Amino acid sequence: MCRWLAYSGSPLLLERMLLEPEHSLIDQSLNARLGAHATNGDGFGVGWYGEGQMPALYRTTRPAWNDPNLAELSRQIRSEMVFAHVRASTGTAVQQTNCHPFRYGKWLWMHNGAISDFQKVKRELVLAVAPDLYPEIEGSTDSELFFYLALTFGLERNPPAAVARAVGFIEQVGQGHAIAHPLQMTVAVGDGRALWAFRYASSGRSRTLFYSSDPATLRWRYPQNPIFREIDDRTKLVVSEPLGSTRGVWNELPNAHSCTVRNGGIEISAFKPAASI
Repeated sequence: MCRWLAYSGSPLLLERMLLEPEHSLIDQSLNARLGAHATNGDGFGVGWYGEGQMPALYRTTRPAWNDPNLAELSRQIRSEMVFAHVRASTGTAVQQTNCHPFRYGKWLWMHNGAISDFQKVKRELVLAVAPDLYPEIEGSTDSELFFYLALTFGLERNPPAAVARAVGFIEQVGQGHAIAHPLQMTVAVGDGRALWAFRYASSGRSRTLFYSSDPATLRWRYPQNPIFREIDDRTKLVVSEPLGSTRGVWNELPNAHSCTVRNGGIEISAFKPAASI
């Protein structure tokens, strides 16, 4: 499937999180250790918040390890919130509009996982998208449709509740088609001020997700590490798999849980699908 990274904190060059770590997202595009596939070469994307009212996107179908433009951009772009994703398609076309992250207004969305038997349930899921949102769907992935279902169910008002309703609806539709395990997911969504991440699977065995430890503690433990000196205390990373092997940096988010990163703090909560109506 895919690997992703979501960053919130002090303004940081993209290269510091995307290119330089021991097991960077670029390395994961070739050599993922905890994903369903070792190679994630069906495109990649980066979304970041800067001067404009909407986040910027750079997405391409080229493999992340083979795009010199990514290195050029990463040396110059500095942001307080970054979403990055390397894709392994679960069956939909390799095209730019299918590359994550997806954007709607100020919102960014990334997904690792799949809606099971997507072609069986696609029509019913599409028809549930709000009519005013439907024209905004550009690609053909289950991930983008999942995003627009969450928007339909109130993402802009209450992200955790909307994602829970979208998951509940997908499971309801899937079960109506005798699909035993309708959804596998880790999801990140953000609005430039806060980010939310979710780990869940209908089967109970979800893909991995990790969040970073408190920067002040890391500076105390590793005073010579330059990246820990560079970031401030509000900095948090949520990742599909750890970016390195330094002890104490990464904490696994439990299955069927979510985390909210806001104002430098992180809140961990249990996650449960909710009825969509």
